[in-house]
Amino acid sequence: MVIEGFLDGIELSCFVLTDGESHVTFPFAKDYKRIGEGDTGLNTGGMGAVSPVPFNDAVFKQKIHDRIITPTMQGLKKDKLNFIGFVFIGLIRVGDDPFVIEYNVRMGDPETQVVLPRIQNDMAVLLQATCEKRLHEVVLQINDQAAATVVSVAGGYPEAYEKGEFISGLTGDGLIFQAGTAKVGNQIVTNGGRVLASTGFGADVQEALTEAYSSLSNISFKDMYFRKDLGFDL
Repeated sequence: MVIEGFLDGIELSCFVLTDGESHVTFPFAKDYKRIGEGDTGLNTGGMGAVSPVPFNDAVFKQKIHDRIITPTMQGLKKDKLNFIGFVFIGLIRVGDDPFVIEYNVRMGDPETQVVLPRIQNDMAVLLQATCEKRLHEVVLQINDQAAATVVSVAGGYPEAYEKGEFISGLTGDGLIFQAGTAKVGNQIVTNGGRVLASTGFGADVQEALTEAYSSLSNISFKDMYFRKDLGFDL
């Protein structure tokens, strides 16, 4: 029997890139996992994300660095785990304190679609510095603009859904990340549950969401579904 403490709060995601000696912390993000509006229904791979996270103020962010990120990096070295790459830390804010929910050794989806566009450094240069253990030389440059991504899914997802539905409207100017798609002849069709994500930018999260939804409004396929309430809890 395993007994765990119940953590009642709001979640956010932290991404750290390490070369085994030094590390840089990428912008924080918050994703939305549930299929239904108001965070109801079944869990999914992610229905959208925003960055930065409004409730992650400077004081709270410092707690994350002091209590979680720094001890994690020190622990890897202490245990002689020569890890090079991304550390994803799933967090929850309970009151004024951060707690760890999970660790992964990858970036997150759909969080990546709002985190990477805010990084102004050349990613190839950044990753090369990681491989060569030169991250201590890197100054991470982050765009002050907020980013938001909205994921469009096939009807029925995360349960049974149809594939092969024609997708129209992909020629717009928005930043669209294709996922569950395929090219059949000259057409792009659905080929998975999470079909595509629309990312927008703005002075704040709400403005970024407005742009993301606007770009998504030009796209359509049969039984297309996306949440219309992202950011409701911020």
